[in-house]
Formats: sequence, structure tokens, C-alpha cells
Amino acid sequence: MSETTIESDVKVRLALTVNGEPAEGLVDASRTLLEALREDLQLTGTKHGCELGECGACAVLVDGEPVLSCLVLAVECDGRRIDTVEGLQSRDTLHPLQDAFADLGGSQCGYCTPGILMTAKALLDRHAAPTRDEIREALAGNLCRCTGYLQIVEAVEKAAEQLRTGAGGHASPMPVGDDSPAKAGAR
Repeated sequence: MSETTIESDVKVRLALTVNGEPAEGLVDASRTLLEALREDLQLTGTKHGCELGECGACAVLVDGEPVLSCLVLAVECDGRRIDTVEGLQSRDTLHPLQDAFADLGGSQCGYCTPGILMTAKALLDRHAAPTRDEIREALAGNLCRCTGYLQIVEAVEKAAEQLRTGAGGHASPMPVGDDSPAKAGAR
């Protein structure tokens, strides 16, 4: 009987564009994109949730499309563009989604918020005026135990309106790097 060994210490070179900035390094071949973002790049806005692809807490954009980062190996993303919740804020100005979530109570504990924000951003990037049903369908893979979803849908509607009219995006009241629940989805 032959014995197969799995080499968990195999490293591969990875080059990504993360939030508009180049990021390169060696990562374990078996590392998920979620692990690479959080542990190697220290981008902790993307959350560990179920790690089974069922909750949406780890959603990021890969080349503009929402992806559950817990289900994708980092090496599969070599050469691709990754956008995380940390990239939404522009300097000290919140993205209209972050602003609307804060104004309308779309975020309570904040744990699911980064994945929801990124999934909603992908929707608004391809559809400027989604209906409530289209918003609900786009966010169907994102679970939230705190808000009851109505505030989330209303926040996406408000952000869509702000993006269409050019309004919205307020200065952040907290410095970047604050980990309070109110700010959790804003980074």
C-alpha cells in the first residue's frame, strides 16, 4: 500500500491588485483567498463566517464580481483585481453604501456588513436603479441575524439614489482603523 503525503508547506508566488494597489508575496498553496486577505495582507474587514459558502460574510469582488472568499484558493486569483470593504472608503469619505447603512440602521453588530456591502456594490456597479426584488435577489446569499433585512434593502435603495444623483458620501467621523461595530462595515 502506498502512502500519499500532502505537502501543506508548499508556497506559491501570488500577485494581485487589492483595492487598486499591487500586492505580491508567497502564500501557502492551500490558503483560501479569505485567509490570504486577513492573515497575509492584514485586511480584516472581510470576515470569517461559516467557511462553507453559506453566509456571505466573506464576500469580496474579484474582477468586479462577488465571490465567497472562503471557497476560492488564493492562487486561483493570481493576476486578478480584488476589492474588499477596506477599498470602499475614499480617503476620509464614506462610499454611499456605507453612508446609507449608517444612516438607516442597515448594520447592527456589523459582522455580516462587509460581505453585504461588497455584494451590493457589485449590484449597483452593474445596475444603477435596482428594484427591491432585484436587491433582495442579489443579497440572497448574505445572511444577517440582527437587522431583519428591511433596513439593508432600504440602505441599498438610498445608496443607488445617491450614486445616480451624485449626492452622498460623508466624511468619516472616525479615523480609518477603528474597529467599533458602527465602523466595521465602513472599512
